[in-house]
Amino acid sequence: MKNFKRRFSLSVPRTETIEENEFTEQINQLNIQRNEDLVPNSLGLHSLHPSTSPLASNHQAPSPTQLHYHSKVQHRRFSMEDVSKRMALPMDIRLPPEFLKKLQMESPEDCKPLSRMSRRASLSDIGFGKLETYVKLGKLGEGTYATVFKGRSKLTENLVALKEIRLEHEEGAPCTAIREVSLLKNLKHANIVTLHDIIHTDRCLTLVFEYLDSDLKQYLDNCGNLMSMHNVKIFMFQLLRGLSYCHKRKILHRDLKPQNLLINEKGELKLADFGLARAKSVPTKTYSNEVVTLWYRPPDVLLGSTEYSTPIDMWGVGCILYELATGRPMFPGSTVKEELHLVFRLMGTPAEETWPGITTNEEFKSYLFPLYRAQALINHVPRLDTEGIDLLSALLLYDTRRRISAEASLRHAYFLSLGENIHSLPDTSSVFSLKEVQLQKDPGHRSSVFHPGRGKNRRQSIF
Repeated sequence: MKNFKRRFSLSVPRTETIEENEFTEQINQLNIQRNEDLVPNSLGLHSLHPSTSPLASNHQAPSPTQLHYHSKVQHRRFSMEDVSKRMALPMDIRLPPEFLKKLQMESPEDCKPLSRMSRRASLSDIGFGKLETYVKLGKLGEGTYATVFKGRSKLTENLVALKEIRLEHEEGAPCTAIREVSLLKNLKHANIVTLHDIIHTDRCLTLVFEYLDSDLKQYLDNCGNLMSMHNVKIFMFQLLRGLSYCHKRKILHRDLKPQNLLINEKGELKLADFGLARAKSVPTKTYSNEVVTLWYRPPDVLLGSTEYSTPIDMWGVGCILYELATGRPMFPGSTVKEELHLVFRLMGTPAEETWPGITTNEEFKSYLFPLYRAQALINHVPRLDTEGIDLLSALLLYDTRRRISAEASLRHAYFLSLGENIHSLPDTSSVFSLKEVQLQKDPGHRSSVFHPGRGKNRRQSIF
């Protein structure tokens, strides 16, 4: 666990778990510097008073977030926005008064970059890395290794999801948790779930995620399995946008399915559950074939392939597109053999022309599958237009070298109706920041307004 903390906790932006003895010396140095450089009784939070919250806004008086510092050298004026920007904090952070007072100990040369130790100490003062910063509101679910609670952050007053991972003293943190932290701490995108904080205690490791109301599976259930095809397009674009961001960074998700695609009340879709995700290493190309939920697992992995890359995720994207357009899973097999049989019966039994090298695959030959002819997808997905069928076909190619990529999918003709501006959005901007991108009422929805929290119980495997 010490290695885990050293590897991740020291480098996770805004999420460090702080040990006091690591920065005691620095605090002492700051105290000495304060006594030497600052004039007694000349520092104060002139705009703060007992009857006013540090977060309250008063347009007739000076901003309560503005601090006045007086030193022998110069006069500086800082704002909460300055502090948030300098420390890479969210702009809605609620900086505690105690932390604002402690800033008085800093030298006038405050514009210099913070050292790692100084930043970690400051984050601890604010409340990051501490359980008492978050209030539990109720349990969302429980799994083998983790229990997830709905919570609220005292720092922002926003809802959060608290994923408590139980630690075994001999085994330490599960590898899935280590992967999730190591990958998510570097993924900052509007269509990827945000990891806000990490809290470590002797008994558990708590990951603090942004809270989303529902997942794509529940959304489909609430639609009575009849979703607007316009909404299908918007959700698919967001999925591919987040996936393209991952793939550009050589990260494979390896567990795409509707339950792992979270949705908030705005309709923003975010990739979640990176427990099976993996950074694609350069000399090693061999991975486990025990990945991806069976219904969304590509046939090459079903047949035992351990040498794969980003196309492993694209097959699952195709299965999800089919499911959103039809309201039912594409290949709901219960065993590997049944799953392959369902795939071959619809897409045709592979041959050298469609899948080079398949005829020499020992596992494929052992199954003795019948020779099925490929069926027309339009007969199975009649609500999908011509461009949609073309994209679906490109996603479900047997040959991984020809299977369309996430980046190429975003430029497919299927998404032309969303406009050209959607391709120039910054990574951290939502597609709904564009006025022309809006969800429509789903034909099968049970009410006129989308209420993601209603209906069946949440099924988020991230939890």
